[in-house]
Amino acid sequence: MAAISTSVASSSSPALKQRMVISLSLSLAAYSKLLPLAQRSPTFRCSTSRRDGKRAPPLLQLAVGGVTEILRLLSPKKQRDEAKAAAQAPSLARSVDDVVRILRADYDRAYFLTGEFTSDIYADDCLFEDPTINFRGRDRYSQNLDLLVPFFDRPSLKLENIEKGQNYEMNFILATWCLRTYLKLPWRPLIGIRGTTTYDLGEDFKIIRHAESWSISALEAVGQIFKLGSVEVDE
Repeated sequence: MAAISTSVASSSSPALKQRMVISLSLSLAAYSKLLPLAQRSPTFRCSTSRRDGKRAPPLLQLAVGGVTEILRLLSPKKQRDEAKAAAQAPSLARSVDDVVRILRADYDRAYFLTGEFTSDIYADDCLFEDPTINFRGRDRYSQNLDLLVPFFDRPSLKLENIEKGQNYEMNFILATWCLRTYLKLPWRPLIGIRGTTTYDLGEDFKIIRHAESWSISALEAVGQIFKLGSVEVDE
């Protein structure tokens, strides 16, 4: 992996980056043979059915993590002064209600799809999880969002519900949302996922765990990348 990283990091051509991303995506489809290439669907609506959203098979998790890591290596290094300042600054949240209010504003900015989120409400070593990948680090989460944002076209993130609760003396917030976006790939796939995010809070009201679950399986979610998208999307 180290040898690959050295070679990749020294290549900065945008065309090369695009070819590598497409190649990696196609490789992902090849090994995960369970992904069906569905017929073209004229519209998409967020599913109202709920499933357990089982975690991806180990190979799929490995591939998603590998693609993310290579994208990270391809991207220019960003200055981390703001992130460091945010980590040292006093928290904006003094209560669970404060965190709920800030999260509502972040959802209004479609933070999954724009990368515009209030980093100060997250612990520096916050655990981020979804059915395909998990890692620690607020800065890494921010960087991963920055890597993906350029691939989104006409993104939409709708907050359906947000509520607070307590479990074994730990405060948490549960948000239900619907995500929809085209991807800037030649076949213009349409990605649509309905899901929930659980935000576990520490004693200082910082988010220490950001865990997503989806209404579809990880294989189905990744499989949407390889479907033809529609020209228009129903609102």
